[in-house]
Amino acid sequence: MRETVQGAASLGKAVAVLDLLAREGPSTLSSIVMALGMPRATAHRMAAALVSYGLVDKDSAGSYRLGPRLVELGRLAGQYRPSLAQAAAPVLAHLRDRTGESVQLFVGEKGNRVCIVSLQSPHSLRTIVEVGAVLPLDKGSAGRVLGGSWRDSDGRGWAESVEERERGVASVSAPVYKDGSLVAAVSVSGPVERTTRSPGARYGRLVADAARRVSAALG
Repeated sequence: MRETVQGAASLGKAVAVLDLLAREGPSTLSSIVMALGMPRATAHRMAAALVSYGLVDKDSAGSYRLGPRLVELGRLAGQYRPSLAQAAAPVLAHLRDRTGESVQLFVGEKGNRVCIVSLQSPHSLRTIVEVGAVLPLDKGSAGRVLGGSWRDSDGRGWAESVEERERGVASVSAPVYKDGSLVAAVSVSGPVERTTRSPGARYGRLVADAARRVSAALG
């Protein structure tokens, strides 16, 4: 019984580290210790174990971030039931190829938005949003779509933002629906130098069309 309790406690600590990285993004060991109130040795042991299983990556600067195995596990889990990410992936790949910019799929979660699909632009200068990144709802076009502040009064089907969340970055997003309910937002983002300060005029139609195709794939 004691071993079972200790194992559950260790699992809980590992999950706490994963939740922190999902919420805060790349974090140093010191920030993990401070945020979770763990002894440094315990946090280091948990992080090292997660790295060994591919659930967490450690970069050259010493920061920890969610690892690629989580994506693979999510993909495998999705084989057993229809997945929003699976339905969107081919549509987003086509959108990325059409626009040449980075594309993402966001869902709302606990007052934030979480990236569940991210495909990067082939350009060396590009925006990068990692899968699992947690971003605010009050900034950015996807936040506007998911946060309820956006109303498509003109029937365009998309929202745009310019340098709201990050300087030099613009984006366009459109809503994805399932059974009449808003479930996600498709986004294109890139440097203002290419997207211009009117990204909706450049990409709005393509993004709205992609969102409609994802909605259709969800049935």
